[in-house]
Amino acid sequence: MRVGEVIDAYVALKTSLGMSFESPRRVLEQFSREIGNPPMEDVQAEAVTAFLRGRGALSATWALKYRILSGLYRFAISRGYAQSSPLPDNAPKLPPQRSPYVYSVDELRRLLDATSVLHINNTPLQAPMFRMLLILLYGSGLRVGEALHLTLRDIDFIDKIVTVRHTKFFKTRLVPIGPKLTQQLAAYIQRRRDLPLPLGDDSRLFTTKTGRGWPYPHVNTSFHNVRRAAGIICAADCRPPRIHDIRHTAAVHRVVAWYRAGRDVQRLLPRLATYLGHIDIKSTQRYLHMTTDLLQEASRRFASYAQPEGGQ
Repeated sequence: MRVGEVIDAYVALKTSLGMSFESPRRVLEQFSREIGNPPMEDVQAEAVTAFLRGRGALSATWALKYRILSGLYRFAISRGYAQSSPLPDNAPKLPPQRSPYVYSVDELRRLLDATSVLHINNTPLQAPMFRMLLILLYGSGLRVGEALHLTLRDIDFIDKIVTVRHTKFFKTRLVPIGPKLTQQLAAYIQRRRDLPLPLGDDSRLFTTKTGRGWPYPHVNTSFHNVRRAAGIICAADCRPPRIHDIRHTAAVHRVVAWYRAGRDVQRLLPRLATYLGHIDIKSTQRYLHMTTDLLQEASRRFASYAQPEGGQ
């Protein structure tokens, strides 16, 4: 069997198990294209190494590709499509993971205002739809992919709940939202109903003018245009601000608010982990890199504990 055929069989197996396998599928299809779709047995280690290395600077993408290809080859060997794996035995030294960007409240406002650059005369909902997406990401902490898979039926205005079905770990979760976000979603959905609804209330929340769900690459491209229009850049040593960083920002802002309110942050972190759809507290702690606001609030909290009674 050729590489493309083995990939098709592997993806079919994963999706039959209820897994959301869209991102790995794209990586595997890229792999097949780049090596020329030879028979599985003829794939050379040099070609695999070149694919893992990529064309740009070495990054964490190497580890992502390696993990996905490892799964493919375990499947291929178990089915007799390959005798051995051509993946390298040792990983190169990867650069340290860069901290995600944390938007300030002012930058978030500028992003919302800058969505106007997406206005297209024959698609008048493009700009307000993207604005709603940004508001939803910040107000709910959803992953971008989770938001793009939402349907009209997933928004419960009575109980103020968003049902997230296409999660990273393949489990449905319920995300409570505030009254302001609920009102904005209700107003948005009224306008969304002016566009085609190919599946009725099971149609996507964010769509093209034909009613098709927005693809992830389209959203990324649109966000880069919005970010540039908003004038948001970062220093040379940080990763360019991404749309996914809005989720990180929501988590950090929540922790800062807890500090300022004098709440027990360590006790509340497991709740935040559940809200964000993390499988354990370690995943949530990754979001809590020190920002200026967090550092100031932590210092203020320490000072209040260290201050002797009576201020002496």
